[in-house]
Amino acid sequence: MVSYLSIIFMAITAVVSIGLPIVLFLLWRKRHGLKLVPALVGAAAFVVFALVLERLLHMLVLRPGAGGSYALLEYSPPLFILYGAFAAGVFEETGRFIALSFLKKKYSGVGTGLAYGIGHGGIEAILIAGLSMISSIVMSVMINSGNVAPLGDSPVVAAQIEALIGMSPFTFLLAGLERITAITLHISLSVLVWRAVTAKGKMWYYPLAILLHAMADISAAMYQVGIIITNVYAVEGIILVFTVLVAVAVYLMVKKSKGESGNESISVNVSESENVSASECICESEGDGEDEVERECESESENISESEVCSVGEVEGECEEDCEGDSDVELNTDAGTASTDYH
Repeated sequence: MVSYLSIIFMAITAVVSIGLPIVLFLLWRKRHGLKLVPALVGAAAFVVFALVLERLLHMLVLRPGAGGSYALLEYSPPLFILYGAFAAGVFEETGRFIALSFLKKKYSGVGTGLAYGIGHGGIEAILIAGLSMISSIVMSVMINSGNVAPLGDSPVVAAQIEALIGMSPFTFLLAGLERITAITLHISLSVLVWRAVTAKGKMWYYPLAILLHAMADISAAMYQVGIIITNVYAVEGIILVFTVLVAVAVYLMVKKSKGESGNESISVNVSESENVSASECICESEGDGEDEVERECESESENISESEVCSVGEVEGECEEDCEGDSDVELNTDAGTASTDYH
């Protein structure tokens, strides 16, 4: 018989896995300008790159056997760990990079990365944990009611029934915590890759995302092999701490980039204002027998633009110049009306 606590924890994990992505999207939609399309693209990219392309490579490299064994694991456990850690990082972060590169043509702002991460991590949580927990709840109810005949009598079904009965209830709750951690990591890495495709000189964030993804997965691969880490709670603890560090680092990065963007904007405005406040006086003299004097004095600012005929003399309320010939020209300007505003 499956304990009722196990069923309760299965239900909690199912609700978290399915509901958390939806709640996050709704909460951040107005605050960060989230759009539905980037979230849907994130979900689609996960399916294509992780569930299709990555698994095809697994079949070629790992060569799984009928009993769940892997040829690469038997050949070289350390190589299996490295492959397991980096395969997910390369495929998922490359999918992220390609998808976000297309999205930036139509969408802008960090909300695009957030929405993509919610879609990517959300669909993973729904498919891997949400639907799995719902299936386990149904099977547990059938086991407890003694109606297991519809499940069949295959060895696989028998192993599933035995696992549900013998598994600790907290293992099911741990699966919910794992999904929260995974969604957080996917959102953080999506924002990081978004910066890689939108910020000048930040392309190196893309390989950094691959490395961080691999580092997050390496403890799970070591647990699967049974090297160094042999406790599932230790695995989840390591991943949780690592994810928090990555999330905080990405948050500070975004905050810093916003500050730098604001300072750059202020600097540009001040520089433009200073350039606009400059005054020019040009004197040209042309003629075939008569002196034709063309004088131009331009003084531009945000509040005034003046053009007059003169040459540079002294610009302190008046512009005076004696050009060739006997002509004396005096131009008075009201310097008090020319001002520069700094924003």
